[in-house]
Amino acid sequence: MNKLALYCRPGFEKECAAEITEKAAALEVFGFPRVKENSGYVTFECYQHEDADKLAKNLPFRELIFARQMIVVGELLKDLPTDDRVSPIVGMLMNVIDGAGELRVEVPDTNESKELMKFCRKFTVPLRAALREQKILLKNENAHRPVVHVFFIAPGCCYVGYSYSNNNSPFYMGIPRLKFPSDAPSRSTLKLEEALHVFIPHDEWDERLAGGMKAVDLGACPGGWTYQLVKRSMWVHSVDNGPMAPSLMDTGQVTHHKADGFKFEPPHTNGVDWLVCDMVEKPAKVSSLVARWLVNGWCREAIFNLKLPMKKRYEEVSQNLSILAQTLKDNGINAQIAAKQLYHDREEITVHVRRMWGAIPGRRDERELNRRMQLKNSNNS
Repeated sequence: MNKLALYCRPGFEKECAAEITEKAAALEVFGFPRVKENSGYVTFECYQHEDADKLAKNLPFRELIFARQMIVVGELLKDLPTDDRVSPIVGMLMNVIDGAGELRVEVPDTNESKELMKFCRKFTVPLRAALREQKILLKNENAHRPVVHVFFIAPGCCYVGYSYSNNNSPFYMGIPRLKFPSDAPSRSTLKLEEALHVFIPHDEWDERLAGGMKAVDLGACPGGWTYQLVKRSMWVHSVDNGPMAPSLMDTGQVTHHKADGFKFEPPHTNGVDWLVCDMVEKPAKVSSLVARWLVNGWCREAIFNLKLPMKKRYEEVSQNLSILAQTLKDNGINAQIAAKQLYHDREEITVHVRRMWGAIPGRRDERELNRRMQLKNSNNS
């Protein structure tokens, strides 16, 4: 198996292909992508047979912006016999993988492929039994073992392969399944909820998304992102010249500032815990705004969206993230930066930045030290 298959948002195949080609070359893995517009996936064929597995192990999936999933696959299986689709798939996996912990029978995220979903659900049952019989799949699911993927791109036509559970998306088809809350003021709320699932490990939610934290939402109207923060019992300063949803204001947790998000400064001198921003502006302007908040110590973590241009989208994303990282570095700020085109994004990507306080040797952040001292003094009193 010398290929990678990468799931992506339909219409962003070229960006996904450019990204995997660049990232693979950085690891001295060379090959070529195959792209079919609006297909919802890209394949990358490596020149060396073992290199696809090398990428699956060593290319951090979290660093891929446009890929929803990354799997090692072989040649495309075509014209599977209707009376026995199982045997060719099992045969593809013999002597390739054993003791896998999960099976996922998936399709691209396109309207055409939705008709295959019902078949995939039914087909999973006999295929799982056959894989377990051959010991390719464990009898019980195991989240720490590789995942077997069968990726149907058309009826009777599929890629068969695997991913590593410590370097893949944990979600079926790479898509978190979220339900729109009936009391949320807008569907944009799902963008921030998905971002929290993707960027914040669930076992850290109690610490990093704790009740009582202070947050600022720039460009908040009508309050879709503020809703997620309020739901987690945070105190939110929502900044927008437009009106906020009355239901949010009635909670008593929201302070509405009728102001320009690019000119607003936080009311707390020791900073806020979270900055979120979903303003419709040029990516460079939004990136510069968030960099200013981080450099000034006004926030500890930030999640924001960058709206993409119609052309050279990957180049625009790479440039903005590079400038953001360099700006923080030049100001002595150690930060973790991650970006992803989420399922609920459209012509945009979502970026998460976490400032790592005091992590640069020889440097101390006065604001954070003051914050910790104030917290210590308040606890002692």
